[in-house]
Amino acid sequence: MSDHGTTLADTLREQIIQGAFAPGERLSEASLADRLDVSRNTLREAFRVLAQHGLVEHVPHRGVSVASPTTADVIDIYRARRLIEGGVLREASALHPGVTAMRAALERAEDALGRADWTVVGSANMAFHAALVSLADSPRLTRAHDQLAAELRLAFLAIDDPESLHRPFVAKNRTVLEALTDEGPARAAEELERYLVDSERRVLGAYSRMGRR
Repeated sequence: MSDHGTTLADTLREQIIQGAFAPGERLSEASLADRLDVSRNTLREAFRVLAQHGLVEHVPHRGVSVASPTTADVIDIYRARRLIEGGVLREASALHPGVTAMRAALERAEDALGRADWTVVGSANMAFHAALVSLADSPRLTRAHDQLAAELRLAFLAIDDPESLHRPFVAKNRTVLEALTDEGPARAAEELERYLVDSERRVLGAYSRMGRR
C-alpha cells in the first residue's frame, strides 16, 4: 500500500462517514479519479483499504459501492461495542484526561441539540464514545472502535429519522459521564449497557420499519 493510497483512503473514509455518499451508492472509478485528481491505481488501493474496513463492497460486474450494513451487521457491531466500551469503562479512572474529552464532546452535542443539528449531534455523540475508549490508553482498542464507529455511521445514514437516533442519547451520555465521575466505573458501565441496548433496539426497529434486512 502506497502512502498516496493510504491518504486517499483516509479522505474517502471521512467523506463516507460524513454522508457524502449514501449507503449502497455505486462509486464510479472514472469520475472519482478525475474529481480527486488521482490515478485509478491509487484509487483502487484506497478501495481495497476501505473494503477491509467494511466501508465499501466490491460487487461482481458492478464495481465498488458504499457498504450498506445489514441487520446482522448491526447486531455484531453492537456486540463488539459492548465488549470494548463496557470493558474499558469497568476499568476506567475518572481522573483520566480522556474524561475531559468526553465532557467536551457532550457539551458540543448539547449545544447542537438546541439547533436540531443532527449531523453535529451524531458526530459529537460518537466522539464521546471514542473519548471513552481512550480511557484504556490502548491504540489497538482505539483502532478497533474507530472501525466499528465508521460502520455504525453507515447504518445511521441509511435511516431516515436522525432525530430519533441521536436526541435521546445526549442525555444518556451525560448519565454515563456523571455515573463515572460521581459513582465509579462499575455504575457507569451499567448505564452504558442500558444505553447500548436501547441504541441497538432503535436502529433495528428503524431497519424493520424501512423493510431493511
